[in-house]
Amino acid sequence: MALIVQKYGGTSVANPERIKNVAKRVAKFQAQGHQVVVVLSAMSGETNKLIALAKEIQANPDPRELDMVMATGEQVTIGLLAMALKEIGCKAKSYTGGQVKVLTDSTFTKARILSIDEANMRRDLDAGNVVVVAGFQGVDADGNITTLGRGGSDTSGVALAAALNADECQIYTDVDGVYTTDPRVVPEAKKLDTITFEEMLEMASLGSKVLQIRSVEFAGKYKVKLRVLSSFQDEGEGTLITVEEDKKMEQPIISGIAFNRDEAKLTVLGVPDTPGIAYQILGAIADANIDVDMIIQNVGHDDTTDFSFTVNRGDFAKAQAILEEVKSRLGAREVTGDSKICKVSAVGVGMRSHPGVASKMFKALADEGINIKMISTSEIKISVVLDEKYLELAVRVLHRTFELDQ
Repeated sequence: MALIVQKYGGTSVANPERIKNVAKRVAKFQAQGHQVVVVLSAMSGETNKLIALAKEIQANPDPRELDMVMATGEQVTIGLLAMALKEIGCKAKSYTGGQVKVLTDSTFTKARILSIDEANMRRDLDAGNVVVVAGFQGVDADGNITTLGRGGSDTSGVALAAALNADECQIYTDVDGVYTTDPRVVPEAKKLDTITFEEMLEMASLGSKVLQIRSVEFAGKYKVKLRVLSSFQDEGEGTLITVEEDKKMEQPIISGIAFNRDEAKLTVLGVPDTPGIAYQILGAIADANIDVDMIIQNVGHDDTTDFSFTVNRGDFAKAQAILEEVKSRLGAREVTGDSKICKVSAVGVGMRSHPGVASKMFKALADEGINIKMISTSEIKISVVLDEKYLELAVRVLHRTFELDQ
């Protein structure tokens, strides 16, 4: 008998029919003798609808009251699933985040979990109940309802699994696992049976939308076994995300090709090459709460330097305006920008022990006439910035070069 936490996303509970299907799946696990805790998102589209309602009342909704409104989405689905389980003869009980006592800080709309009181859930599990918990939400020390930000239900699922010391946390989505790359771009993409947390973190941060990055970090930190499965297929093992690297001899060097379309590049040209320049440029960007991704600094001949970095495309105009402001203060020559770029990355723990991955990647792109604008590397990934028009070609070429379609 195992204790399993199952998390179902918005598409899995989008209508009564699907909620009944989830109930059948949960009942099957319970019939096998497992204790099951289910964490749910709101019905797909529901949270956006609630935010839109709030914005009709207040252009910038008050964060505390917005959380009050948004948290109702999950309250609907947990009540309905508990009813669906009872309807087919399963004992079930639903809980909001506050009723479990998922204690968070008071950063409304993107709160962080501080602790979880699992006593009530354990009591109900031991009494033979399926425990159904609202994802994405908690309460702060003053009893205010808080929400955990985008993708917070994944984080709720993993956090509950950690608190309950669950044997496995299963995340059900509309895909049946983690693939070597997006199958919509490369139809030959293969599903991975296992992937390490490190690789998954890189894939998640690079725009592979299967799992929310915070939940992967959480699972890695608390050693929670994570499995990604499809809620629309009854068969299949999905992808297991583990701490241990697979000890097989024939480990692939690269596990996957990740990409992100939402990138933009900014360059400050002719900046005096003096200490503190990077801080003066990026400090202003950070103060505006803009995330910077890749950074490159080139030294010119006349004691000036060119400073380039990438940001999310949604922050491009804002970041460019800030740089125009600091340009004169820095004594820079000009600010240029390019919002038509993308980032493509090869990810794999096998890189640590295999030299030559970068040169193989660059040669494959060069053979296709694809120009590389920026490069950044970490221990287990190599990322390049390219013109957006080359995105799909680059992904297909690299997928083939590293034999991920074999």
